[in-house]
Amino acid sequence: MQLVFATHNQNKVDEVKKLLPAHIHLISLVELGCTDEIPETAPTLEGNAKLKADYISQKYALPCFADDTGLLVDALNGAPGVFSARYAGQHKNADDNMNKLLAQLATKTNRRARFKTVIALNLTAVTQFFIGTVEGSITEEKKGTEGFGYDPIFKPLGFDSTFAELSTETKNRIGHRGKAMEQLLTYLNNAFLDK
Repeated sequence: MQLVFATHNQNKVDEVKKLLPAHIHLISLVELGCTDEIPETAPTLEGNAKLKADYISQKYALPCFADDTGLLVDALNGAPGVFSARYAGQHKNADDNMNKLLAQLATKTNRRARFKTVIALNLTAVTQFFIGTVEGSITEEKKGTEGFGYDPIFKPLGFDSTFAELSTETKNRIGHRGKAMEQLLTYLNNAFLDK
């Protein structure tokens, strides 16, 4: 089956493609020819994921899913949260976002945080949601070159390395997006393999 992933983030596309079985052909917005900046104006991750999925489903009449991911830091009352990608401004620069976050945590002793991914799937008339989270903490400095976003400063619980120091395979296995994708794939398999 063909399934559109409603994101302009090629890092996310590459990460998700490694999780999909051969019978699902992932179509990126680049392949679809969609350059529209899809609005993310909802106050929640769930709302933003649905906005993006609805936009593509309605415009192209194709089955589609979209995700929204946030980094929630306890000492900052859940910030950056829904504003994670634009934390340091609309230019969406990962280094600027990390630098701002590290500066805000400089005097904090509680560095607990979690990543949360919400996937909205438009396959039928009713949107299905899948949620994955991973607990961890914010390091005091950037470490590692793998991954993207806040990965160089997020150390998952039970590991001595940041996401950016772990292999993509390990990150997918323990990470928020991998957990949400696992639920999505289970749903798709149950919906179609028996038909």
